[in-house]
Amino acid sequence: MRVLIVEDELKVAQLLSKGFTEAGFNAEISSNGNEALGLAMVEDYDLLIVDVMLPGRDGFSLVEELRKQQKDTPVLFLSAKRSTEDRIEGLQRGGDDYLVKPFSFSEVLVRAQTILRRTSKQVDMKKLKFEDLEVDMLSRTVKRGDVAIELHQKEFALLECLLRNRDRVLSKTQILEKVWNYDFDPQTNVVDVLICRLRNKIDRGFKTKLIKTFRGVGYAIRSE
Repeated sequence: MRVLIVEDELKVAQLLSKGFTEAGFNAEISSNGNEALGLAMVEDYDLLIVDVMLPGRDGFSLVEELRKQQKDTPVLFLSAKRSTEDRIEGLQRGGDDYLVKPFSFSEVLVRAQTILRRTSKQVDMKKLKFEDLEVDMLSRTVKRGDVAIELHQKEFALLECLLRNRDRVLSKTQILEKVWNYDFDPQTNVVDVLICRLRNKIDRGFKTKLIKTFRGVGYAIRSE
């Protein structure tokens, strides 16, 4: 799952990013309200973590504009503004929850998971299925038929990426951007290595091979 952390305090942003990454999320950071608005309009995030006081555009107006543009991405506000009026304003302007700073990351994570469980988007995306392969996004379990498959964090992220783009060939650069969130040398073999590890776990021993290689182009999960 992809989470965008909109926070201009570097240490707070890094703390949140580290925590969400360790919890299995694909975490990205933006420190400016205008930049975050642009990202949230064109990218498919599962959750936004938004500070209220931001340069460029404050968090309230950022989320209000998203709602005006019919973007229903769930939002958890984080703010040092602690009055009841501030919390009410955050919810009225499109937020799903509001947490006052300072906070513990464990509470942020629980609130985020609660938001995701109750939003319609999460219901739709709770399970990813393809052929006899099934991925439960909440429990983070993978099965092929009756066989349980254990994946490491990056293997799970790669499988999620491929399944959300099923039948679409993704280049190495696209996979690097979606799974690692930052640029690598396009000539690196990190994608090939991870594809090989994932293929050994979900294809080896099964008659139908799901992960396809398109030489010189990229990879895809696609039917025979």
